[in-house]
Amino acid sequence: MLPIRRALLGAIAALPLLACTAFAAEIKVMSSGGFHSALDALAPEFEKATGHKVTKIYGASMGAVPTAVPNRLARGEAADMVIIAGEAIDKLIEEGRLQKGSRTDLVFSRIGVVVKAGAPQPDVSTPAAVKAMLLAAPSVAYSDSASGVYISSRFFQGLGITDQMAGKAFKVPSTRRVAEVVAAGEAAVGFQQISEILGIPGATLVGPLPEAIQLVTSFSAGIPVGAEQPEVAKAFVAFLTAPAAWPTIRSMGLDPAGEPKR
Repeated sequence: MLPIRRALLGAIAALPLLACTAFAAEIKVMSSGGFHSALDALAPEFEKATGHKVTKIYGASMGAVPTAVPNRLARGEAADMVIIAGEAIDKLIEEGRLQKGSRTDLVFSRIGVVVKAGAPQPDVSTPAAVKAMLLAAPSVAYSDSASGVYISSRFFQGLGITDQMAGKAFKVPSTRRVAEVVAAGEAAVGFQQISEILGIPGATLVGPLPEAIQLVTSFSAGIPVGAEQPEVAKAFVAFLTAPAAWPTIRSMGLDPAGEPKR
């Protein structure tokens, strides 16, 4: 057994909540794309150790598309747990759709710059370099979720290039990843969470935005009001935040929320 898997199984066995859930249950987890890769990797380990089944439903943290997690909950779709941007979790708690006090930060995510594989990689080491890259790019894509809201409403403005970007920057619906659009040649450069860029064929992660113009987003878990399996969901949250899960999370381009700052 691999060391990481052994550690994950040990973490699950130590969870006190599992003493109350000695039966096989199914939990429905609605998750943003920002946590997609980590959830795909970690959910099977939880299933193997506990016998519970994790059904994954993906959608954006926000936005107008019907598949966005808040819109799914608003029309009554069932879920036992949601994993979306922290600010969206807070809003859902205020609206009474998630249990008060159920927010648990899982990871911190940064925005990355992506170009088509084989294309020259621009300098993105400073705000000035990023600004020059954007002015030179013929087309720029960004997501319609948390990172895209920042790019369209604050990032361009902060660089002083809102007018210059108006004719060439466009939003990509959450049914596609920005890196897929860039890989297809539909945009010269794109911005999205690093975890949503890694692993996309035909796309190359240039690097993160410089810290001075970076937006660090927390992806957090919350328990819906009326969840059918809240205790199993809480056990899964505890598993996802356990130190044994951190190596897997880091490999997906995310920073574990509970990890001490270096």
